[in-house]
Amino acid sequence: MNQLSSAEIRRRFLAFFEAHGHAVLPSASLIPDNDPTVLFTTAGMHPLVPYLLGEVHPQGRRLVSSQKCLRTGDIAEVGDNRHLTFFEMLGNWSLGDYFKHESIRWSFELLTSKDKGLGLDPAKLYITVFAGDEDAPRDSESVGIWQECFKGVGIKASTDVAIQESGRVFLLSKESNWWGPAGQTGPCGPDTEIFYDLGEGAGAQTLPNGLPDFESGRLIEIWNNVFMQYRKDLDGNFQPLDQNNVDTGMGLERISAVVQGVATVFETDLFLPLLTVIQEHAQVSAKEQRIIADHLKAASFLISDGVQPSNKDRGYVLRRLIRRAVMYSNLDEDAQGLEGLIQAVVQKLINMYGEAYPAFTTSQNQIIESILQEGEKFRKSLAKGKREIEKRSAISGKDAFDLYQTYGFPLELTREYAETRNVQIDEAEFEQEFRKHQDLSRTASAGQFSSGLADHSEQVVKYHTATHLLHQALRDVLGPHVEQKGSNLTPERLRFDFAHLEKMTPEQLEKVEKLVNEKIGADLIVTRDEMVPAEAFERGYIGLFGHMYGDRVSTYDVGGYSREICTGPHVEHTSTLGYFKIQKEEAVSAGVRRIKAVLE
Repeated sequence: MNQLSSAEIRRRFLAFFEAHGHAVLPSASLIPDNDPTVLFTTAGMHPLVPYLLGEVHPQGRRLVSSQKCLRTGDIAEVGDNRHLTFFEMLGNWSLGDYFKHESIRWSFELLTSKDKGLGLDPAKLYITVFAGDEDAPRDSESVGIWQECFKGVGIKASTDVAIQESGRVFLLSKESNWWGPAGQTGPCGPDTEIFYDLGEGAGAQTLPNGLPDFESGRLIEIWNNVFMQYRKDLDGNFQPLDQNNVDTGMGLERISAVVQGVATVFETDLFLPLLTVIQEHAQVSAKEQRIIADHLKAASFLISDGVQPSNKDRGYVLRRLIRRAVMYSNLDEDAQGLEGLIQAVVQKLINMYGEAYPAFTTSQNQIIESILQEGEKFRKSLAKGKREIEKRSAISGKDAFDLYQTYGFPLELTREYAETRNVQIDEAEFEQEFRKHQDLSRTASAGQFSSGLADHSEQVVKYHTATHLLHQALRDVLGPHVEQKGSNLTPERLRFDFAHLEKMTPEQLEKVEKLVNEKIGADLIVTRDEMVPAEAFERGYIGLFGHMYGDRVSTYDVGGYSREICTGPHVEHTSTLGYFKIQKEEAVSAGVRRIKAVLE
């Protein structure tokens, strides 16, 4: 098997699809633009939501990228053989251009080609396809394409159940091979998943006759091709879409493990250099090394994209990642040792990812400073938590969870301290509290977002447009240093984060509110255009979040008053917005303020 580096895998993936007419997109920020449903970019398709819904992408109808992603729903599982918080998703898209035939054949070619692809053995690939039901027919087209792919390399690819042990293509239900819709209605369709056989040593079960056990651990999913060809309506009916889209996703960490012939993602070159550094600075177990590596990597990328530790939303997730890394380092009583660990890990991350993400390199000092400051705060919290344990003769499950939530104590650490003092812990109650917390965490980090489709309701579109007016009004009143740091929109209100050092005065808030309402009353026309980034900046358009942009960008001009690079959607006239009312202005983190407002 080829021993390709992860950087080479990323390069080959992007080059392969570029050679097939795809525009290579830079990774978007981990902080989604104006998406009310999620805290973070959780999938490669997430930044492309408006275009999958029909908006024209300035780069064309064929796109490819390696996208930074963050998922925190399984943070407690990090340290096993596969769970991560930060990862990269390789993906290619067709926006109403090619469909199943090209998508499947290109996937097969990229995976198996030894010269320009990844050089995987086609005999170790297994495929699942939608079996069909009362809503949609069996995806026979995908079955036939896969059969031709395998036939071309001399491998039997039967779907006859009686002889499937010698086949490669398997029909599964909607539960396994259907994507969407994200909500009650919307685009959806069958998918085809590609699995790789790790061999008998990867799991206790061997491949049985008939249907392989896709949950045994021996077969690992490496790529998923989604074919959006239906729309589910309010009556539950599935109607053909006018525009058929292709959306694929392949995790770089997982495919690197397969290509490099290792059992876990932590044994790839995306983690081994970090683990080596951690071993030099902290005497901890292998699992603890993995947690530290994952969490500090995720924290570093979040800080690079403008997030700072806090008690709310994204800042809270960042704080939790840093504190877990510090706790598992066992350096909470060694400030100098902790500082050495953090500096060494961040420097190694810069060396590993600087070429793929140049903006990451320029954030090195800010990353180190933010992690060190939060780490020092947590060292003091740990000491307080230990004193809380020492006060108790018994610890309820709620007490144990409060220690976890407030001071960052995982149950195992609480248990360890409690045992030294012969204190009993109600672990069953702790598990109940912890499950409640996980449910809330998943809801907060994933929201109602399922693989990327956001809420584009009329009211949210109005709030989206209002953020443009608010942004410019803040710059007019406070100065050109004001820069958007994030937003969250729901049908009930808008929330807008921006760079500013001081609390706004009542007079400043009044001026901003008045300016926004003047522009609403002027019934400004909202116009969209496409241009190269240099032209956009020259014409005064504002780019948000420090994005890297492609060859062309989508821009919105609100009557000459507000000009921003943005993907939409927006209203056509500002008079439809209603009356803009600021409800609250508050601090989010150092140098970042937040405004909450409504349209009445």
